[in-house]
Amino acid sequence: MTEKLLNHRAEGATSAPPLLLGPSLGTSYALWDTVAPELSISRRVVRWDLPGHGGSAPGLIGPGATVGDLAGLVLALADSLGIDRFAYAGVSLGGAVGLHLALHHPDRLTSLAVICSSAHFNGAKPWEERAERVRREGLDFLVESADARWFTPGFTVPQLVRDQAEADPGAYAACCDALAAFDLRDRLAEISVPTLLIAGREDKATPPPHLREIADAVAGSTLVELPGAGHLAPAQCPAAVLTALRAHLGGGPERGMAVRREVLGDPHVDRAQARQTPFTARFQDFISRYAWGEIWTDPTLSRRERSMITLTALVAHGHYDELAMHVRAARRNGLTPEEIGAVLLQTAVYCGVPAANSAFATAQRVLAEEDGQGG
Repeated sequence: MTEKLLNHRAEGATSAPPLLLGPSLGTSYALWDTVAPELSISRRVVRWDLPGHGGSAPGLIGPGATVGDLAGLVLALADSLGIDRFAYAGVSLGGAVGLHLALHHPDRLTSLAVICSSAHFNGAKPWEERAERVRREGLDFLVESADARWFTPGFTVPQLVRDQAEADPGAYAACCDALAAFDLRDRLAEISVPTLLIAGREDKATPPPHLREIADAVAGSTLVELPGAGHLAPAQCPAAVLTALRAHLGGGPERGMAVRREVLGDPHVDRAQARQTPFTARFQDFISRYAWGEIWTDPTLSRRERSMITLTALVAHGHYDELAMHVRAARRNGLTPEEIGAVLLQTAVYCGVPAANSAFATAQRVLAEEDGQGG
């Protein structure tokens, strides 16, 4: 890892929509250990370390650093990975970086999530005093108080406490300088990217009023408050944070339903919805969320390719009613009758002649119906 770039970990398909995750002061990208793998199912997730934290070099920033300097390092990382526009989520100082990006580089963000953070951090003096003490004494006094600052009583994450102990004092102090100088309250109304705010009800460092202040100023933003969450919500309440982020980032049933209609057509989906009962409702939601909201929205394969794979799988298992539906979908996704025939001919080799024979009969009926409608 070059010392000119932030240390990072990337997960998920490189063709998936990118999502960058920022850490809190004193932690590493381990803060996202429970959440990032789940998000990487449908996203290219890149989580990064602050200078002097985790694997990032301390010399990336120095005394008098600003949040803008950190944002510049994040953009340099994104550029090095070939990422132009990305969704961003960050905790505390990482959230402040996100706010800076949204104001100064809105063309780079597709959305923003600010978690347990603030548009200001209670004035410059406390951070100037902390920076001075860290430069003089090191980080031991902060290690002792880490659990009390970050979590509710009785909860801890040993890895994150170790991150605090192993951080470089000079780089940590420079991050304190950045927090001391940070105050965007008078510019929050300028933020135009879709914005989610997540507050921990038990967060002592940036309590809910800090997030409400941002939500009140940013038009169209969403505020979620998590009961029982301290300052490091992704570590303490990962399921709740994951649910909020998934809803904010898209996909899910709403996006899935849109794709389902695009591929299968409104009449089919309308009929399926009309037949829905309380008994089948959860299954319909599962289809929209998982099959259509995550798999069919993954850009790794084109819809043409997905149609060919789906046709083959349906022939292999003898699902001819579903096959008829997906022959229509394949035509909607751009496959010609000749290409559909070539796919079915391939299934004769690998799925068996009887299966292909039934598949050809089904496809011929569907295509004939389409020709009759077209005439």
